[in-house]
Amino acid sequence: MKKIPLEILGLSSSQSQSGSFALILGEKHGNRRLPIIIGMFEAQSIAIQIEKISPNRPLTHDLFKAFAEHVHVAILEVVISDLKEGVFYSRIVCSDGATTFEIDARPSDAIAIGLRFGVPIFTVESVLSEAGIILSDLDEASEEEEDEEDHDEDEDDNEGETARPAAKAPEAREPSGQVSLDELTKMLAQALEKEDYEKAAKIRDELNKRNG
Repeated sequence: MKKIPLEILGLSSSQSQSGSFALILGEKHGNRRLPIIIGMFEAQSIAIQIEKISPNRPLTHDLFKAFAEHVHVAILEVVISDLKEGVFYSRIVCSDGATTFEIDARPSDAIAIGLRFGVPIFTVESVLSEAGIILSDLDEASEEEEDEEDHDEDEDDNEGETARPAAKAPEAREPSGQVSLDELTKMLAQALEKEDYEKAAKIRDELNKRNG
């Protein structure tokens, strides 16, 4: 079965499901996009790894990495392998040096772990054919969702990760340029303490700009 390499293109708040996020994956050598609706915790775990932010205490996916390294198990790749009744399935491919084995996982968990090991993300043609969309289609779907009337959502997002596109969230406001470097450093520490990693990323970016 031919594997198709993917890359993470974005992570935004879902307009259709409150408290959920849309993880947008893109075909590396093509123009198809694969949006997956994931939960808040998994989105946070993926975001802080992308932003290279170190939490004060290890998250669950950090714990998995530490355990795997301790027992000398390497993660080789992540494969989004199937789509059944609108729910994505994935596998984490592992090796203990002697044998290679696979672990079933939700795509969000698999990707959060894969990012920590720096391994490639793949899918298969059957998944992209069924759930993949081109960028223009994604934009149109986002516009349609913005025009829909608000309604209550009774779905439990943690039961499965679905194939539904979502609109891009508005960008968070960056810290004011009038704040001193010392204050920004304190704000960064406070954001990390409160586990507000989105705010921490913005503050970190501002510090990097100030420091050249």
